[in-house]
Amino acid sequence: METEVRVPEVGESVREALLAEWFAADGAAVKVDEPVFLLETDKITLEVPAEASGTLRILVKAGQTVAVGDVVGKIVSEGGGAGRTDTSDKSDQSDRSDRSDRSDASDRPAAAAEPAPPRAEAPPKPEALAPSVRRLVEEHGLDAAKIPATGPEGRLTRGDVRLYIEEHAGKAPDAPPAKRAAPEPSGQAEPAQKTPAKKAPETPKPAAAEGPEGVTRKPLSPIRRRIAERLLEAKRDTAMLTTFNEVDMGAVMELRKRHKGAFLAQHGVGLGITSFFVLAAVRALHAFPALNAFIEGDEVVYHDFVHMGIAIGAERGLVVPVLRHAQAMGAPAIERAIAGFADKVRENKLELSDLEGGTFSITNGGVFGSLLSTPILNPPQSAILGLHKVEPRPVVRDGQVIVRPMMYVALTYDHRLVDGRDAVQFLVRIKDLVEEPERLWLEV
Repeated sequence: METEVRVPEVGESVREALLAEWFAADGAAVKVDEPVFLLETDKITLEVPAEASGTLRILVKAGQTVAVGDVVGKIVSEGGGAGRTDTSDKSDQSDRSDRSDRSDASDRPAAAAEPAPPRAEAPPKPEALAPSVRRLVEEHGLDAAKIPATGPEGRLTRGDVRLYIEEHAGKAPDAPPAKRAAPEPSGQAEPAQKTPAKKAPETPKPAAAEGPEGVTRKPLSPIRRRIAERLLEAKRDTAMLTTFNEVDMGAVMELRKRHKGAFLAQHGVGLGITSFFVLAAVRALHAFPALNAFIEGDEVVYHDFVHMGIAIGAERGLVVPVLRHAQAMGAPAIERAIAGFADKVRENKLELSDLEGGTFSITNGGVFGSLLSTPILNPPQSAILGLHKVEPRPVVRDGQVIVRPMMYVALTYDHRLVDGRDAVQFLVRIKDLVEEPERLWLEV
């Protein structure tokens, strides 16, 4: 039995991708649900699992551009092969079995051929779910018929399900889908993910073209091309300006030192610095709503919620997943969400729905050692806050020179919408709240 290895649906706007890497060599044995190849689009990278167990036959080499639905390989199974055995995939196994029966019947002499069951002759239903989508629907007890589908021919994608879950969090099951608040800001930076730790030898990739001595040429990846497009778009279509300040991190570091053990024990996640800035930014955005707004044509779109983008760096680039409704989150929920996004990046499980709808972003170059930088806007957002490394510096307090743990912060904003006065006061508000973190909980 042969099972086709196809390029899956990865989002409504994605029609082609780069087959970046095979995790198993041609002729190697693979198991059902084991990642077999890495797909790289202009927005995300993801591992595509095997639909069955058997021997892998590679039809398209790594480094080639492929379209959604293309067959890039086959899995040859002996004696029918071993497919997914969990209950969520029984109907999918039945469909594959029906296809196998029809194929076997076509190879037999006409006189011996048996009529296929009526169900097998019917055309595939548009609402048929892919195995990964079906599992996600069943895990959350959802009715697939109620989820708006954006895939080709009305098919439901994992991104559709993820977005539906996020929009209906905390609502009754029969609540109507919430209106999506903002267009997709794919961001100045795109997802990047690391290579799996264990894998079979890869299929050799096409060699890069060699030029003059010491020069090697390689084509831009889809993600890197998208990054270039977005950076140029931000430079061309916005009036970017950056204002700076510095924050005394002593109070935050002391608070973390006193409570990090209890916080970890109670919430199962460490207490970082970013959550303080997220909480402070939410408070400041309520006071200065223009920094949480978009320009669309001749109109300004204001948001009464904060979808906070958090930049996470990795090998292939930078990803900016979104904390939805950050205004309703406390420090534990923020830290858990950031840790969850970091895990998804490492495991190549980030989805398009994780990147959609941000209204404001925070990027922390300090984790890489940056002392000061000017972050670039993430269109259509109007502002982005840049954090940097904390280091001891001499400062003057009450006429005395003392050493304090200081951080430079930078706010880049779209001067078409945000006045300099508001931008400066916004950054000062964040500075004041972080330097006195108890105000974040006292709401003063």
